[in-house]
Amino acid sequence: MRKLLNTVYVTQPDVYLSLDGDNLVLLKEQEKLGRLPMHNLESIVAFGYTGASPALMGYCAERDISIVFFTMTGRYLARVIGESRGNVTLRKKQYRVSDDEAASARIARNFLIGKLYNHKWMIERMTRDYPLRVDVARFKAVSQQLSALMADIRECEDLERLRGLEGQAALGYNQLVDAMILQQKEHFYFRARSRRPPRDNVNAMLSFAYSLLANDVAAALEGVGLDAYVGFLHRDRPGRVSLALDVMEELRGVYADRFVLSLINKKVVSGDDFVQKENGAVLLRDEARKKFLTAWQEKKQEKITHPYLGESLSWGLVPHAQALLLARHLRDDLDEYPPFLWK
Repeated sequence: MRKLLNTVYVTQPDVYLSLDGDNLVLLKEQEKLGRLPMHNLESIVAFGYTGASPALMGYCAERDISIVFFTMTGRYLARVIGESRGNVTLRKKQYRVSDDEAASARIARNFLIGKLYNHKWMIERMTRDYPLRVDVARFKAVSQQLSALMADIRECEDLERLRGLEGQAALGYNQLVDAMILQQKEHFYFRARSRRPPRDNVNAMLSFAYSLLANDVAAALEGVGLDAYVGFLHRDRPGRVSLALDVMEELRGVYADRFVLSLINKKVVSGDDFVQKENGAVLLRDEARKKFLTAWQEKKQEKITHPYLGESLSWGLVPHAQALLLARHLRDDLDEYPPFLWK
């Protein structure tokens, strides 16, 4: 059980949620795992639950405490709330901001500052950890470019210009990705990003990791009552989780890219784990996909200290923390949306 921003996260599997007076009680096979006062809670988020008592659900409904259910892998199932206007008010604010390009840009630029900051951190860490294996001068030049672009982004209130600045940053960062691959160079290389379809082993893994991350972020956004399909940087498109793509910008490099690079450099995957189709698409084989998913779930359990909240939590809860912070900003509880700035 983990409490974060007046939200309780129940991450143990097979836990039953019940009520005792004004307290939330967690039971597993009739054994009491925890007990927490309910008086200042805003939400209960349960992963892999076995159920919740009618008394608890009624208590929460009367007091505007939402109960959100996810699978253990993070797939969103449902959100139970009472006769509350809070969720409606939050989404109406989200839609108003999305329709206002200047207001959208003020939030979108923080997503991009997080992305560039984290890319810069990755580059600096490579020069620190592998000074004899990478071109330090080249890496430092791109790092300085990202710093300059972040300064421009902080002052920008135009969505099109923000996209242009992000494109410049992506060009410089992508030129270094291949140099971050330190092992198995004969099978793993990165020349450019190819998506539909991925044309090489690295792009195949990046596409898979981004899909998993987008699903996790979308589920987290739905869990706090936001509409994952209505974004600020990414505009509306049928079937696209635009807000999830917005929020995951700051996590692409530090979460997904680093994960893929670690699988390659630690030789968890090999060239034999991929197959090339007749149309040139490169895909993970079935067994390799299972291995990838297992490693992804293990990554989500790793503990970090959230840079803004200063609290210890797992990587898997980072999208949920960012979703909560975004919802608080839209409710005017925070002056700005604080991006995830990892060190």
